[in-house]
Amino acid sequence: MFPRIRDITDNVGSRLRVSVDAYPAGALIVLEDPAGAENARVMLDAYGTELLGGYIMSARLALPFGLPDEYTEGAFASRFCLVCEPTPAIVITQAEGRSFTISAPFWDKLYAELCMVVAHTRRMTRKEVVRLH
Repeated sequence: MFPRIRDITDNVGSRLRVSVDAYPAGALIVLEDPAGAENARVMLDAYGTELLGGYIMSARLALPFGLPDEYTEGAFASRFCLVCEPTPAIVITQAEGRSFTISAPFWDKLYAELCMVVAHTRRMTRKEVVRLH
């Protein structure tokens, strides 16, 4: 079942790839632009993925006004920022100032995909837990 890779397209044919794979801490989620540069991607853990889903919905509700940035910590520390002008987008910034932009036409489909991704990551995390009795 893993890796799990899905491509999302917007109304003009641009693509956003969402990948899920096993990772020692549970799951690794990668968002990337298949047509972009080699480093046109962002890596998230389950926590960052859930936060991104919530941030997408908050951004939709906040437009045309701004929204405070959100931050995650850990191996994939990220800053989520809503940019309203010239066109709405969410910018995710990670280490070394690397950033990844998600334009508004992707938000709805990405939100739906992230809901499924979060379910898979929860399952993967549960499999990693070892219980001793």
